[in-house]
Amino acid sequence: MNDEYWQAIVLCDASYDGKFYYGVMTTGIYCRPSCKSRVPTRANVKVFRNAEQAIEESFRPCKRCKPDGGRLPSEEWVAQIASEIEKRYAEPVTLTSLAEQFHGSPYHLQRTFKRIVGVSPTDYLIRTRIARAKEMLSETDMPVMDVAFAVGIANLSHFSTRFLAQVGMTPTHYRKKLKGAIADDNGQSTEEES
Repeated sequence: MNDEYWQAIVLCDASYDGKFYYGVMTTGIYCRPSCKSRVPTRANVKVFRNAEQAIEESFRPCKRCKPDGGRLPSEEWVAQIASEIEKRYAEPVTLTSLAEQFHGSPYHLQRTFKRIVGVSPTDYLIRTRIARAKEMLSETDMPVMDVAFAVGIANLSHFSTRFLAQVGMTPTHYRKKLKGAIADDNGQSTEEES
C-alpha cells in the first residue's frame, strides 16, 4: 500500500471513497477510506480496487461505513460476534472492544445482540465461560481455581457465585456430583459401597 492511500485511511478522507477500499486482515472487515472506525495497524491493511475484490477474498462489509452500500444482516453480524466471544472467552472481552472490532457502536451492538440472542453480550460471555468450566470440571482434575483462571475469571469467589447462579450448585459440588460422591435425587448414594 502506498503512502497516499495510507494517509487517506488515517485522515478518513472521503475524497478517496470509490477509488479504493481497504480490508483489515485481523478482523476480516473491509471499509471505505472515509470510515470513522479506529485506525488499524498498517501492517494489517490490504487495499482493494473495488468492493467485489474484497468480498472475493472473504472480507465482509463494515457495519459502520457500509462500503457495499448495504448492511450485513443483523443475524449474521450477531452470529459473528457470538463466534468471536466463543473463541476468546478466556480473554478480557468488553462491549467496547467488540464494538470496535465489529464496527458498530456499543449501544447498537448491545441492543441488537440482546434482541437476536435473548441475552446481552456480557451474559453470553459468562454463559460461555460457565459452559467451558463445566466441561473442565467433568473432564479434568484441575483445581477449581485453575478452572476459573482458564475460563477467564480471575476471582475464585466471583467464579463460584457465577457458577452457582448458572448451574444451581457450586463448582466443587458440581464436580462431586459428577464423580458420584453426592446422593442422587432419591436420597441414595450413587457410589458403590465397599
